[in-house]
Amino acid sequence: MTADEMYEILKQRLARVVPDVELRLKAAVAAEIMDLKGQRNAVILAHNYMEPALFYSVPDFRGDSLDLSRKAAATDRDVIVFCGVRFMAETAKILSPDKTVLIPAERAGCSLAESITADDVRALRKKFPGAPVVTYVNTYADVKAESDICCTSSNAAAVVESLKAETVIFLPDEYLATNVAKETGKHIVFPTRAPRPAGKKLDYQVIGWTGRCEVHERFTVEDIENARRQFPDVIVLAHPECSPEVVAAADFAGSTNAILKYVESHPAKRYLVLTECAMGDNIAAANPGKEMVRLCSIRCPHMNEITLEDTRDALRLNRYVVEVPEEIRVRARRAVERMLAIG
Repeated sequence: MTADEMYEILKQRLARVVPDVELRLKAAVAAEIMDLKGQRNAVILAHNYMEPALFYSVPDFRGDSLDLSRKAAATDRDVIVFCGVRFMAETAKILSPDKTVLIPAERAGCSLAESITADDVRALRKKFPGAPVVTYVNTYADVKAESDICCTSSNAAAVVESLKAETVIFLPDEYLATNVAKETGKHIVFPTRAPRPAGKKLDYQVIGWTGRCEVHERFTVEDIENARRQFPDVIVLAHPECSPEVVAAADFAGSTNAILKYVESHPAKRYLVLTECAMGDNIAAANPGKEMVRLCSIRCPHMNEITLEDTRDALRLNRYVVEVPEEIRVRARRAVERMLAIG
């Protein structure tokens, strides 16, 4: 594919979202990537939070973490380039150990993944023996390895209910755990925040952790009220990593894929999307007849590390290779595969 051909593809989709001069520059880089992808027999996976010029040019597959985990498990390509943060690339390596997995940005981390360690999980297991551990996929491989099953925001409630357990440890997102507890009718406690008084038995149904996404925790109910005051017809969509108060005030809460599908199928003309702001641009590009209310510019600093230029260099220079120690990978794979089986 030539740079001119790629420019026409991007222009058709992004002319309303990205300046033309940027489209021309990005098209040249994207054309290079398409050539390199063929030479390396590579597949490119892109999370919904990628910038529009990347999201709509080179990926073979786009989606949320569950969707992309499935694609990583099924690929027959030699190389997987994961345009997402490190825990996502690790999950691809967990499922495809014989593939070369590349992440375009070495520093693409995650505040949630950094909020908990494998030692923390082992300590919780010791404190609450017998309680199964559900771990959000937004964690590193060593944490997954200490877990019984993983989940994503799209199947978290189904995973919890599938265990049929009186008590569940749900890690590490405080807000997602609280929202899932509410959805499944369970009481949640945070023992690290309010330890059990000596000699007193508490009703532990969902045991939470106090990790938060540095993007989603910034949205407030006041943001929603202000938007509705200015745009009375706006439909508010929130990711379940937002606070329970924000989720309750929104019209709909769901995973990034669920939010995309909601906008596509709903007849309303105006939407406020409370998640990483690049996704708002991607939704706007896919739905030219609908308006995305720009509440703010809350970009994930880690997702923002990943660019088309870095994706090209990952393929050209074979960087940055993601490895997972085999002993950790095997145990983590069990938890991830159980998640995939839930759907």
